[in-house]
Order: sequence, then C-alpha cells, then structure tokens
Amino acid sequence: MTQDLEKQPESSTEDTPPAYSIFTTWQKRFIVLAAASTALFSPMTAQIYFPALPAIAKDLDVTISQVNLSVTTYMIFQGVTPMFIGSLADSGGRRPAYVVCFTLYIAANIGLALTPSYGALLGLRCLQSAGSASTVTLCYAVVADVITSAERGQYIGLTAVPVVLGPALGPVIGGLLAQYLGWRSIFWFLTIFAGVAIVLVVIFYPETCRRIVGDGSIPPPPAYRSLWQILKSRRTRLSAAKSDLSRQASHGSKKEKTFKFKAPNVLESVLMLFEKETGLLLGFSSLCFAGFYCIATAMPTLFSRIYGFNEIQNGLMFLPIAAGSVIASFIVGAFTNRNFERHCIKLGIPYEKSRQPDLSGFPIERARLEIGFPLMLMSIVMLIGWGWAVDAKTHVAVPCVLSGLMGVGIVGFNNTTSSLLIDIHPGKPGTASAANNLTRCLVGAGASAAIVPMVDALGAGWAFTLVAGILLLGCPAMILLMARGIKWREELRIKKEKKRKAKEGQE
Repeated sequence: MTQDLEKQPESSTEDTPPAYSIFTTWQKRFIVLAAASTALFSPMTAQIYFPALPAIAKDLDVTISQVNLSVTTYMIFQGVTPMFIGSLADSGGRRPAYVVCFTLYIAANIGLALTPSYGALLGLRCLQSAGSASTVTLCYAVVADVITSAERGQYIGLTAVPVVLGPALGPVIGGLLAQYLGWRSIFWFLTIFAGVAIVLVVIFYPETCRRIVGDGSIPPPPAYRSLWQILKSRRTRLSAAKSDLSRQASHGSKKEKTFKFKAPNVLESVLMLFEKETGLLLGFSSLCFAGFYCIATAMPTLFSRIYGFNEIQNGLMFLPIAAGSVIASFIVGAFTNRNFERHCIKLGIPYEKSRQPDLSGFPIERARLEIGFPLMLMSIVMLIGWGWAVDAKTHVAVPCVLSGLMGVGIVGFNNTTSSLLIDIHPGKPGTASAANNLTRCLVGAGASAAIVPMVDALGAGWAFTLVAGILLLGCPAMILLMARGIKWREELRIKKEKKRKAKEGQE
C-alpha cells in the first residue's frame, strides 16, 4: 500500500496537462505591467495637447475649429489603425508590432515638434495616432499570451489603469508644458518618453506570441529575440563549450520553431462584429465607454462654466475617475477570478491557475458578466446622478465622488468584457482587441461630438439621463449573452470547422 501511495504522484504528474506558460509569476507580472505601461501612450497622446489648442491655433494662424479637426482625425485613425497592427501582431509577433508602432510614433512627434504649418500638423497627428493607437490592442494580446482564463480577470484589470490614467494625466502634463515651455515641448516630451520605452522593449521585452514561441519554451527566431535573450544565449553557449557539455545542454531542449510569416488579414476585425456573441458584446461595451467619453468631453466645459476652473484644474478633475479605475483593477479582477473558480467547482472541472481549461462547454459568459453587469448598472445610476449634481451646481465634491464611483463601474465592466472577448477568441487576441478598439473609438467619437450640444439644448441633468437611458436599453443584450453564449460559440465553432474542411478539400 505504501508503494502504491508513493507511485500516485508520479502517475498524476504524467496525466497532468502542461502549464499554459513557462513564465514565473514575477515574469508574468513584469510582462503585463510593461505592456500596460506602453498602453498609456494612446489615451494620453489623445488628451495631452488639449490645453495647448489656443496656443497652437495662434502660432499657426488658424481657428480653434480647424485645430479641433486634428482631434477628430486622431480618433478616426485611433479606431482604424489597430485593425492592421492587431492582425500583424497575431500573424507576425508582438515585438515587430511594437517596433513598428514606436517608430511611427517617434517620427510623428519629432515632426509635430518642428511643424511649420497647419497641414503638416493635421497629417502628422494622423501618423502619431497610427503609432500610438495599437499599444492598447497589443497589451491585451500579450495578456492572452501568458495568462490563463482562471487568472485573466485580475491581470486584465492592470491593463485598464493606463486607459483611464492617460486622459487624467494628459491634460495636466500638457497644460504645464504648454504654459511654461511652449506647446512644441509637449511633442518633445512624448518623443523622449517613447524613446525610453522602445529602448526597454528592444533590450528586455520577450516575444510572447504563442504562434511563434508556444508556451514560451520554444526559442524564437533570432530577429524576434530581445538583446537580453541574445546575450544570455551567447553566455550559455560559451559556458557549455568551455565545460564540454554542449551535448548535454542541448539534450531535451526544444528546438527553435520553424516560423512562417503569415500576411495579416485586416478585415478579420470587421468580420468579428458580425458574429452574434462578439457583435452584442462589443456593441454594448462601446455604448458603455461612450458614457465615459461623454463625461470626459463635457467635464472641462461644464466645470469651466459652473466652477470657473482653468485647464489645470479641469485636468485634476479626472483624478477621481483614475482612482476609481485603480480600485476596480484590483478588486474587480479578484472577484472575477473567484467567480471563475466557483463555476469550475460547480461543474466539477479541475481548477488550476497555471493551466488553461477547455472552455467549449464552460459558461464563461456567466463567469465574467455576473461580476461586470451589476457594475454597469451602478455606472448608469452614477451617470444620472453626475448629470443632475452638475446641473444643480452642487459642491464640486459631489460630482467628484460620483465620477470616482463611475470609474469603478465602467472600468470594472470593461475589464470583464475585455477578458470575455479574449476568452471567446483565444487564437486571435490582437484581432479581437482591434475590433473592440474600432467600435469604442467610432462610438466614442460620435458621443464626444454630440454631448456638448446635448447639454446646451437639454441641460446637463436631462442630457446625461438620456445617455443613461440609451445604456439601459442595451442591458438586455448582456442577459441574452449569458443565456445563449455557449450555444452561439458552439454554432460558430461548427461553422468555422466546416469552412476549414471545405478549404482543405479545394486544395
């Protein structure tokens, strides 16, 4: 009996599926935090030069409306560009996509700092958006590479912090730079910031794309290796040669994977929107984020009118939302992971954080939205309260508290839907995130353009009540998603399998 007990661990080990990733917990934290840090560029760049718009218009001898056009073109490219970069990242790797993004971004910022005309400003802002917009998409793709569904909720939470910190910090930094060093210093600041980021990516950041490195144990092709990996590999080979252990060192190690570059398909992100589950999820998620864009756009105008705030004070009013997003990132992520574990136990599925379970028959929609949906309902209530608090000209502390709670709700809901989107598209996280970005930017651009005229026509109270009412009308979509999600995923899987077999038959 003792011998049988001693044999049990060995047999169970043999039956245990391999770990999802070979990276340690601290390595995964470093990878995700680094990706989240790069994701700061997109939202911050969109907001950082708002305080300098009057100075830019005066210096280039154009109207404020003409300069505002650069904001619109930035948002359009912010929505469209990730379709190209996201598909490139899924087919050709994360590191090349990062290098392309930061090269475009740095070149655009240098040009903007030296721009002599309005036409150059408009074109270079488009190039700047093309470089920065995809950093958020790449961040979600990296999380999908190294983090399992069991612990993805908490890690996704970390990636949401830059999305809200960017709009909060951008106007403050931009206002200070424009006031003391001139508006061109904003773009020199972004150039230096991006230069530091790309140097760190080139030196330290590993390739994580599972198509290239699998669980991380497959050595990437030389062009995909970080400088640190190259130096480490050389030291290992030299050490093995000196000790005459090259044969033993190579024994049992995985060979470098033969990697064939696949041309990116930029239409995949658009086609995802026509899938039942993805379309409903992204449609409602974009409406949710439109509520955030409405607050972000209307807040400076309303606070200037009612409380007499200047640009820097208006920028500081974004900090409560940022604080709410940080709280949501840690608390909501933990609850999401716990709910995933609860469903695993309920269905008798082995729960291990380091191993990816089969989600084909798993109610992943319920596991995510049972946490996220109540937060969305809370955000709707806070949105109405914020509008009427500003309309009634209450003490500024009241809208600050309400916006902080709204940050918890909107960012918490965003975290759960982003996790769910990656869960239902495990092989193409970059493409799926690009589809998410496309819908948010387009709907957000419309909301940003409409909210101030709505406030002028209806007043802040009724305008934000109308926005909340639109969100409330979309809530049944999430209930339907929780009820039909498994069925729709299976139907889509069968459809794709038939299409794949038909294609193989033609070849």
